[in-house]
Amino acid sequence: MNKNISKTKLFIAFISLIITFFVWQQGLRDSLSRPSVSFDISQKEKEIAELALPAIPINLRNLLFINDPIEDINNSLSEISFDQLTERNQLIWLISYTNNEINIKKEYPNNFDNKNYKLVVENLSKSNLDNSYKPNDNLLELFKDDRFLYHLLSKRFSFDESQLITDTLSKKMFLKIIAIRLLPLLTIVLGSLLVLRTLWSVLASRKIEWKEFKPLDLDLLDMVLLISGGFVVLGEVISPLFSITLVELVASNLSIELTQSLKIFFGYLFMAIPPLGIIYYQIKSFEKKIILKKDYFQFNFLPIKDSFFQGFKGFLMIIPFVLLVSLIMNLLVDNQNGSNPLLEIVLNSNNYLSFLLLFLTTTFLAPIFEEVIFRGVLLPILSREFGIILGITISAFIFALAHLSIGEMIPLFTLGIGLGTTRLISGRLSSSVIMHSLWNGMTFLNLFLLRT
Repeated sequence: MNKNISKTKLFIAFISLIITFFVWQQGLRDSLSRPSVSFDISQKEKEIAELALPAIPINLRNLLFINDPIEDINNSLSEISFDQLTERNQLIWLISYTNNEINIKKEYPNNFDNKNYKLVVENLSKSNLDNSYKPNDNLLELFKDDRFLYHLLSKRFSFDESQLITDTLSKKMFLKIIAIRLLPLLTIVLGSLLVLRTLWSVLASRKIEWKEFKPLDLDLLDMVLLISGGFVVLGEVISPLFSITLVELVASNLSIELTQSLKIFFGYLFMAIPPLGIIYYQIKSFEKKIILKKDYFQFNFLPIKDSFFQGFKGFLMIIPFVLLVSLIMNLLVDNQNGSNPLLEIVLNSNNYLSFLLLFLTTTFLAPIFEEVIFRGVLLPILSREFGIILGITISAFIFALAHLSIGEMIPLFTLGIGLGTTRLISGRLSSSVIMHSLWNGMTFLNLFLLRT
């Protein structure tokens, strides 16, 4: 009987591995066609800088900006093929273009999907033919929700923008610039000091104090079934069929932004069910009875101050390393495609309910689910089989692969190393959950600040 079960498990694991290979390699290939969100982030920061200019003291401008923000925007847009720009960036380039000899309508066909953008192009074309031409004020009213475009159009056609681009708004944008520039710098400094302090302590004692870890009574075959069978085949391939269908049934009258967010939120919930279900039955295979009060993953949330302290410390210490590898990649690779599409959705979302759903997904659902899988179950078993260092490394690699993003592969691997180290040094899964949540929360906060 046991032999038959082993053969069945082996067959299912083998098939799951094959499917996982094709799913992941296709996902990684597809990520290459997704643009990097880093360009949009850079552009958004420059837009905020332009709106903040009236509130920035002259003596600080040279400190904060090397060039005029509009000039920087135009230079960066001109470095990319016009066809590869988003519609919004195409429009920004056209509005900012000062060569009146160009016939916009002729050079750039009016093929925008956004009807408001089409209207702007038509007016730009008329303006280039007749310098004295000025559109109706109603044109400006169409862009009240996009303050930067509102500002650009005001400058281009000499509209009065004081109704929307106020001193209060400029001061708000100035505070955003300060936060965007200073918060990362502060975390890098604090993180670097903690790293140096920890290295000094390790060198002095010549050893790393690993806490006792308690892997579940599972083997590597069980891990293949969990990751390949549960996480990939059932979670990433089968579950979306149900979650997408459900959202499409209930969200027919909702906005595109909210529908996208619901798909991500429910997609994540449905994706989590199969692997968590597999873990349940795997535990049940060696436990006569599942005891809810028993800590199967060394979660050890209490006392909360210890969990938070270890998680926050790990978060600060990993920041310099992730940013360093990201910087090196930026220097070595000009066009890092493959960013997580969720980042772009967050960056461009104007729906607060949509924003809330994405926030819950990234800062609560994702950290808990991913940490239970990768650091709660996988890491202790790999560490038992191959040793702690290899266990951390292999689990971090699988963690990075699972995100199906070529452009973020190395930074995610570095983050995975930090999460695994925090888990085994603290002896509690809750610390890596908090660390993961803080990392995602920092990314989310940065994207939130970039909204104009």
